[in-house]
Amino acid sequence: MCPISGLVQFLIVLVTLILICHAVIVKSCNITFNPQNATIHMYDTIIVDYDASNQDGGDYTLYSEDENVASLDKEYLITNDSGSFNVTGNFLGKTVISCKKRGSSGKSESTGNMDIVVIRKKRVIDTMFTASVATLISLLYINFGCAIDWSEFRTILKRPIGPGVGLFGHFVVMPALSYAFGVLLFPDNAAMQLGLFFTGVSPAGGASNVWAILLEGNISLSISMTFVSTMAAFAFMPLWIFTLGRVIFRNAKLEVPYTEIMTYVVALIIPLTIGYLIQRYLKRVANFMVRIIKGFSTLLILFIIVFAIVTNLYLFKLFSWQIIVAGMGIPWLGYVAGYLISKLLRQNPVDCLTMAIEIGIQNTGIAIFLLRFALPQPEADLTTVAPVAVAVLTPFPLLLLFVVKKLRSRLHHSHSKLSQEEIVKSENTSNSINGIDINGIS
Repeated sequence: MCPISGLVQFLIVLVTLILICHAVIVKSCNITFNPQNATIHMYDTIIVDYDASNQDGGDYTLYSEDENVASLDKEYLITNDSGSFNVTGNFLGKTVISCKKRGSSGKSESTGNMDIVVIRKKRVIDTMFTASVATLISLLYINFGCAIDWSEFRTILKRPIGPGVGLFGHFVVMPALSYAFGVLLFPDNAAMQLGLFFTGVSPAGGASNVWAILLEGNISLSISMTFVSTMAAFAFMPLWIFTLGRVIFRNAKLEVPYTEIMTYVVALIIPLTIGYLIQRYLKRVANFMVRIIKGFSTLLILFIIVFAIVTNLYLFKLFSWQIIVAGMGIPWLGYVAGYLISKLLRQNPVDCLTMAIEIGIQNTGIAIFLLRFALPQPEADLTTVAPVAVAVLTPFPLLLLFVVKKLRSRLHHSHSKLSQEEIVKSENTSNSINGIDINGIS
C-alpha cells in the first residue's frame, strides 16, 4: 500500500471521528444546576438555578425522570444561557432532573443532571398520634392493674407455660415467618426484607392486652406474656439483628433500640403498679375502673385504627399485593401458630385464645424505630410500609371474631329470653287448667 494513500485514509477516518464527536457535542445540552443535588420534603417546592451552553439552536426542555417523586411546575423551555425553575416533591423517593430536545421521547440528552431526594417532613399529626396513644394506653394499663387477679399473675410466673409459649412464638416463629415472607415476596429488595424482618423480631405489642379484654381472654396471662416478651427482647433482638439481619442487609447501620424497649417496660410497669395500689386501697374506684374497662378498650382500639390510618394515609400509595400478603400473612399465621402450640400443650380454650392473640400481635413501633435508625432517607420511610401494613391488617381476624362473639351473645340472650317467656306461659297455662279442674271437681 502507498504510504500517501494510507495517510489519506487515516486523515479521512480522523476527520470523520472529529465530525461525529462535534455533532454529538453540539447536539447535546451542557447544563449545570445550582444546587447540584437537593433534598425536598414532600409537598414542598424549591427554586433551582441553571446555566446552559453548547446548544445547537434547537429547543431543549427540563424534565423529571420520575414525576411521581418530584415534578416541575410546568414545561421549562431553555432559551437563555441561564434561568431558574421550580421543583415540587410529590412522594418519597429519588429522581433526576435533566434536559432533552423538545418533542424527544428518549432519555436525557444533557451532559449535566440534578439528583433529587424527597423525604417526609416531621408533622404535628405524628406527634399528636404518638402522645395521645401513649396517654390512653397508660390509662388503660391502670385499668388492667385494677382488674388483674394478682395471685393468678404470680401463679403464671411460677409455672410459666404461657410466657414460654410467648417467647418461642415471638422470637422463633415470628422471625422465621417474617424472614420467609421477605425472601419470597421481595427477593430483589433487601430494604423491604429488612422492614419485614424487623417487624418479626419485635416483642409483643400492647394491643394484645386490649384484645384479650375484648375477646374475653385471660388478661393476667396476656400481660405476663407481654412483660416477659418485652424483657426477653433485650437478649433476643440483638441475637437476630446481628445474625440474620446482617445477612439480609450488610450495609445497614444496625443497632438494638435498648432505650425504646426500656421505655416500653417502664410504661408497662408504672400504670400497672398504680392500678394495683388502687385495687388494694381504693376499692370503689377499682370497681368503677373494672366496669368501664371493656368500653374503654373498644374505644381505644377504634381510635388507634382510625388515627393510624389517617396518619399513615400517604403510605397506602406504596401498598402492593406483596405488601398486603405480607401484612396479612405474618400476624395471621402467628395467631394460628400460637393457637396450635397452646393446643398441643393442652391449655384451656381461653388460654389458647389468649396465647394466639399474644403471638400474632407485634410491637410495630419498635420496628419502625429500627428502620429509621438503620437506613438512610428516603429508604427508611419507604420501608416503614412493611410494619405499617402489618399493624393495619393485624386486627381484622380479631374484629371478625369480636363481631361473631357479639352476635352469638345476642342470639343466646334472645333465645334465653324466649325460653323464659315460654316457661312462664307454660306455667300460667298449667295453673289455668288446674284451676278449671278444681272448679269442676268442686
